[in-house]
Amino acid sequence: MQAAPTLDLHWGRNPLSYNCNVRILISAGEASGEMYGAQLIEALRRAYAQVGTAAIGCPAEQSSAAPALSSTSDLAFFGVGGDRMRAAGCDTVIDAKDLAVVGITEILSHLPKILGLYNHLMREADRRKPDLAIVIDSPAFNWRVARQMKKRGIPTFYYVAPQFWAWRQGRVRLLRDYIDKALVIFPFEEKFYRDRGVDATFVGHPLAELPNPTITRADYAEQFDLDPKKFWITLMPGSRVKEVRMNLPTIIESAALLGSNEFLLPVAPTLDRDFLRKFISEPKITLVPDALPALFHSRAGIIASGTATVEAAIMNTPFVMVYRVSPLTYMLGKPRVKIPRFAMVNLIAGDEVVPELVQHDFTAAKVVSCMETILADGPARQRMLEGLAQVRAQLGRTTNSNPATHPADRAAQIILTLNAPDASIPLRQ
Repeated sequence: MQAAPTLDLHWGRNPLSYNCNVRILISAGEASGEMYGAQLIEALRRAYAQVGTAAIGCPAEQSSAAPALSSTSDLAFFGVGGDRMRAAGCDTVIDAKDLAVVGITEILSHLPKILGLYNHLMREADRRKPDLAIVIDSPAFNWRVARQMKKRGIPTFYYVAPQFWAWRQGRVRLLRDYIDKALVIFPFEEKFYRDRGVDATFVGHPLAELPNPTITRADYAEQFDLDPKKFWITLMPGSRVKEVRMNLPTIIESAALLGSNEFLLPVAPTLDRDFLRKFISEPKITLVPDALPALFHSRAGIIASGTATVEAAIMNTPFVMVYRVSPLTYMLGKPRVKIPRFAMVNLIAGDEVVPELVQHDFTAAKVVSCMETILADGPARQRMLEGLAQVRAQLGRTTNSNPATHPADRAAQIILTLNAPDASIPLRQ
């Protein structure tokens, strides 16, 4: 039988990188994705500085006097991201805010703009000629990026793979056809993707090993003029404008019925404070810059489905999961959903750790009823805390020989290992 063709990943043989300066296209289309992107950029630089030329295929015979490359300037990142990725040194030719749409009908209404941004990114890719591409979450945009990278013969990695196990499972073929390696962050995803022909490895969730915020409750209360004697409740309506419009009004109505508490609303990097203020009248809701300290010091949360639910679990904050999309999006999407639960913590646990209030069940009365059971000490709150602890343990569990390594570092090591001088990836026929 004829051997499968292979894709040469020896960066040092690329005539565009004869001096081993490596150009990496990285695309992250929303708030959580660009946070993971910033972590991965930093992890790749750390790993690259440690291993030097050996890991990326720069042959020693090019210059016998050449020192190992350890300067972080030898990696050049460009692509799609936001403030965090820019701070990590990525040249963001597209801002993640411009891609932050949700739902079938919402994507269709923004399609001309999204296609324009996509074409701009492809022009930049052709001009800069990356040696490697990494796409992060945002499948509606990123699988098209991956397809074009594959056509250009550029090794492509998917970090934080799409949740195709939840709906539209037939789309797994997109990863099988266009991705060289999937780096997944939920423990059950590795088997799901491998069973369907995708080379996938579980690296752990990027949030699983985050340290607790160092700011004390007293200092936090002073900084944001909060009453430390009251319960604090964190409100997280989503990181995209459409999500906020669909979720925040009912969340605020719920807060008004829980009015004896203090309420914190972290401002996602993809949102503007002035936009959020338009929704807020009563009760008093304090806008804060970061989610993790708010969650850490809160008694409970009202959290929209998404990465924020994992953040709440990591911070050991009991919460009620809520979510609403447009009626048309719900009608079109519901028959395609292949999972029994929506909240990620419930999927990981295989049980209902937190209550889920979705679409018509998402009412202020039901939110308040659920919140009252977890604000007070008692069996319901204790059961949720125990369930969240089990979820945290599973998120960080891998078979990696160095379990203390951060998931982004594990991902970076895999990326560099697959691009070592003796590495090649089979091309699919």
